[in-house]
Amino acid sequence: MRVTTDLWVSALVRRVFADGGFAAVVRRGATEAGAVMVLSRNRLGEVALFGPAPQTMYDTAKPDERLFDRLEPVTDPDALEKRIEKESRFDPDIWIVEIEAGSVPVEDLIALRTP
Repeated sequence: MRVTTDLWVSALVRRVFADGGFAAVVRRGATEAGAVMVLSRNRLGEVALFGPAPQTMYDTAKPDERLFDRLEPVTDPDALEKRIEKESRFDPDIWIVEIEAGSVPVEDLIALRTP
């Protein structure tokens, strides 16, 4: 059984804080099954955006794990805001979580799809 999005996001936020980073829920979506986008900023201000991996990437051996893809890089803050707004219009149940990872890299905090 897959955990609720609310619980998953809470666990992510706690883990980021426990590792010396910062996390904030920018947009709260559907409690039970909303998709999650993770906006990651490093100490130099560089931004990476991660979104849900396509459903075809889920393996039957691990159907409960949330997988993420790194979306195309966005260097302009206005373009980033437009991208998030577009995703929010497409899926009003989406969660947006912004993190600045501490001692643990983002790749260790969320499960990334391996090509």
